[in-house]
Amino acid sequence: MSYEKVAQANKFIVGSKQTVKALKAGEVMELVIAKDADAKVTAELLRTAREMKTAITYVESMKKLGKACGIAVSAAAVAITK
Repeated sequence: MSYEKVAQANKFIVGSKQTVKALKAGEVMELVIAKDADAKVTAELLRTAREMKTAITYVESMKKLGKACGIAVSAAAVAITK
């Protein structure tokens, strides 16, 4: 499951602005998006990931995604970087 992939990743980015920058720079191997995230938050991330031909994986829960990152808040998206 992708939660484990995030938890085991050496480097990842949480946060829309930083993730978009990393996507445009070609630093992202995979983008993980929570299905329960607001579409307004994820729209630009998804568009940029598709433009850059970056793999996109979906998970069910923002809360679980945040926990997998080791943060105390929910996460709409996480970029696993190179």
